[in-house]
Amino acid sequence: MSFDYLANFPIPDQLLPPKLRSLLMPVGLSAEQRVEVAAMLQVDPHGNETEELHLLMAAIPLHDDAPVGILREADHGVVQYSVPFEDGRGCWANFSPSISGHDYIVASWGDGSFYTFHLGEKVWMTLGLTPRCVGNEQQRLVYDDLGLPEFGVAEGEVSSDFFWSLKRTVSWSMSNEYLRRYLWLRGASGVRVFYYSAKLPDAPEIRRLLGNQSHMVYKPTDGVEWYELDLREHDEGILLQVRASVLAVTPELCQQKTAEGLLWPGDDQPMTRARADSLTQNGVVYLDDRFLQKYEESAFYESTPVYAWGHWYCSPSYRGQWRFTECRRVGRNLLQVPIRELYKPKPEREILHAWAFAVTPEKLAHLDRDEEHVAAKVQRLVQVLMRLGSGLSILGSTVGLSKSAVELVRFEPAEIESNGWLSYPELGRLAQVAPLDMSQQSFLARCKSLHELWQHVPNGFLKSLLKCAGCPNQEIKKLGSLKLLQALLNIVKSLNEQEETQDAFSSSEEPEAWNGRNDAMAALFLTNDLRIADAHEAMGASLATLQQLGFDIAGVNEGYGRALDFVMDAVIDSLATVATEIEKLVKRG
Repeated sequence: MSFDYLANFPIPDQLLPPKLRSLLMPVGLSAEQRVEVAAMLQVDPHGNETEELHLLMAAIPLHDDAPVGILREADHGVVQYSVPFEDGRGCWANFSPSISGHDYIVASWGDGSFYTFHLGEKVWMTLGLTPRCVGNEQQRLVYDDLGLPEFGVAEGEVSSDFFWSLKRTVSWSMSNEYLRRYLWLRGASGVRVFYYSAKLPDAPEIRRLLGNQSHMVYKPTDGVEWYELDLREHDEGILLQVRASVLAVTPELCQQKTAEGLLWPGDDQPMTRARADSLTQNGVVYLDDRFLQKYEESAFYESTPVYAWGHWYCSPSYRGQWRFTECRRVGRNLLQVPIRELYKPKPEREILHAWAFAVTPEKLAHLDRDEEHVAAKVQRLVQVLMRLGSGLSILGSTVGLSKSAVELVRFEPAEIESNGWLSYPELGRLAQVAPLDMSQQSFLARCKSLHELWQHVPNGFLKSLLKCAGCPNQEIKKLGSLKLLQALLNIVKSLNEQEETQDAFSSSEEPEAWNGRNDAMAALFLTNDLRIADAHEAMGASLATLQQLGFDIAGVNEGYGRALDFVMDAVIDSLATVATEIEKLVKRG
């Protein structure tokens, strides 16, 4: 872009308000950049920091980068102002909203009191975007490209209103990559059409532009009148008002990154699709499993861990459009992937995303590839819960309580054997990536999920068991799930120590020390505390309990990943203790 709007503006660059300076500058070719394509802003309207902006972007076919004259829509800041004042049938039959005859990026309407904004119909239909609305009263529209997918391609506020002052700032932004793609397809340039005003301090440099006058208007002396600058004395300062048209975005595509020619760690030559396809053996890369977080945190992707052929896999996919394949978990935080599988058909950006998490051979040499990962821990937890459910069901049947194991713990062995965790999304969430530098907030959220997983065992069922065992009804009805399970463990363990049969469980006499504390349950009580540890003091007490259970809390400053490992292992051990004691009793018949 050869025409320099900033240099041709009468006020020197260093004296311009930052917002106005950015309005006069072109947009670069970076695909990551966001471009403001519509705005309505009013700041401190009656104070010394007042600033106001009306901004639209027009798509104007241009054969060069010469300036465009000021367009009338700059004043109102909307494509269409007000509604027809005529009332005859068909009087607006040829209505075609535009910015002085040109297409717009954001469709906007206003009448001085109410304003509404949407992405232009031609824009979202040309690019194949899908809208979604977020927020309640403060609603925003977000447009996504679900074909890739790419989220937040364009977004902005739905509406605002004006009563003495603007009630809500409006700002619409769009991905530079997609905006340029649209302009490229249309053979047009993106032109900012705007009105801007701000109060400036009465500085000598600005005062020189006024000369001896209290009011001056500047326009270009040569060529197209692309701006009009109004300066006037106002409340012991100088009020600046600008109406302008600035060619900001040329119809040039952003520089596209490609997976062709990437150099992967441990490889000595750039990888191409043809070369990757030829690597039927060897050719393995290792990824940090944080590669998965992008897919785990969005409902648009499928990333449920799968156990097959003796290994755990987590291969993200997108609605049947594409998928990663053979992403096998190795060690605590690694994925092993054949390079050939990585380069199978999928969007380039997905391969680039994987490349960003590739692990170097030097780092790999210091990692234990046999260490248990979070998915395996969750599987052990599910297995012990199914054991617990089966034991409780059998124990209940001996005293006339008919409940199946599935009714008690929800997990059905046959379903998990056939379809894995597909029917139990909570398992997939619990098995999401657990980095060593996990934040305290993420740790607490995971502990809450862990605690809730075994809470499906009905309290009423446990209370009925304890009543049958001879526990006083007045005592047990005050107990919560943790103390109910602890009481059951105490009773069953005592019977096992005496080598009693399961018939001895039913009793009319109160069991000895049935409501005493059992250290084997400490981990379950800890997760309950962590579930509610939203205050600093509560977290401190929970850390002290962790330390008492044998965990070295000195490392939590670097992250809570190891703490999560410890808690999950301890909870599994606690539940396994209960399940084992019940199994011992029912096996003796």
